[in-house]
Amino acid sequence: MATRYGLPYFLEDKSGRLAGSEFVDLHDRMRLVYHPKERSSTQSVYEIYDTTISTYNAFRKPVVTLSFGPNNTLGTISYSRDRTARQMGAYLSQVNEIAGSKLRCFFASDGNEYRWGYRLIPNDEWTCTNNTGAIISHYNLKTPGEPPYYNSSGCMLTVEEDYGHLACEMLATVMIMRHIDKYDL
Repeated sequence: MATRYGLPYFLEDKSGRLAGSEFVDLHDRMRLVYHPKERSSTQSVYEIYDTTISTYNAFRKPVVTLSFGPNNTLGTISYSRDRTARQMGAYLSQVNEIAGSKLRCFFASDGNEYRWGYRLIPNDEWTCTNNTGAIISHYNLKTPGEPPYYNSSGCMLTVEEDYGHLACEMLATVMIMRHIDKYDL
């Protein structure tokens, strides 16, 4: 059984860019990598690796693969655990027409539904809640005017400790949400 600290995983986004980054817990409990595999005019493929020492796979198999289509359209998401490619738009589906594309829900590997929403809570760029409205994860940008950090973007993905087993799914889905926002999909 893993040691419990009573603290969320504070995954510092080293670059803050959609083009690839490392996400390292401030307490060194988890390390995730969002890595570009292929970029062309027809698709962009990114892989997520869990490089945490206790889980690191020597064969470096990605935990999640995100494939975006031509002109930055939504493509597919696939998890190494089941190797089934799902359409991003169906996997991370709009809640309703009124909320638009910046409020989407998905079912995680634990069978529960989660929702990502844009600027639902002050100081959170993106917030992920469960079906009871509890905050599970959130992504924050660096505060405007804050001085630069050495080797960091100042952005942070936070995952509540009880949901650490879903950290790769939280990272994958928030990167899709950020992509949707950037390209106005």
